Amino acid sequence: MFLDETGFLLQPLNRRTWAPRGETPVQYASARHDRLSAIGAVTLSPQRQRINTYWQFYRGNVVATDVVAFLRDLHRQNGRELIVVLDRFNVHRKAARLLKEQSADWATFEWLPAYAPDLNPVEAMWSCTKYSDLANYAPATLDDLDTAATDSLISQYGDFRTKRSYFKTAQLKL
Repeated sequence: MFLDETGFLLQPLNRRTWAPRGETPVQYASARHDRLSAIGAVTLSPQRQRINTYWQFYRGNVVATDVVAFLRDLHRQNGRELIVVLDRFNVHRKAARLLKEQSADWATFEWLPAYAPDLNPVEAMWSCTKYSDLANYAPATLDDLDTAATDSLISQYGDFRTKRSYFKTAQLKL
């Protein structure tokens, strides 16, 4: 299982757009800088090579106890041991330490090299949501942003090709 976090802002992520010739496109957006944080995971079943995605949204910044709770929920849902691959973010290191202190023998941690987000398939999941589905989207509220991001992730969840592309983007062979 690969795990990572991201943040979504009320400010739109501007990408290419179009307008009638001679007219400059105008995009109206809120001046608010509220943030929606998310924890996400991409799991791969070794025998069946089934890829699943999981995510949870938070209104504040993600802290170690959020990561611990997320991992406990995933363990409960999957009912088996997890090999968790993560980057060296301080929150991840603290979450791993907390789980070891709580004797969570169902979790084994493997660490990605420093400064190597391109090796994590979860980054491709976030990229698909942020830079494709939500590009140029200017939500009015955090609830609107939550709904749009959830809809994007649900559409990816049902698309096997997209989920396989996460691993291809990370240059990991299945």
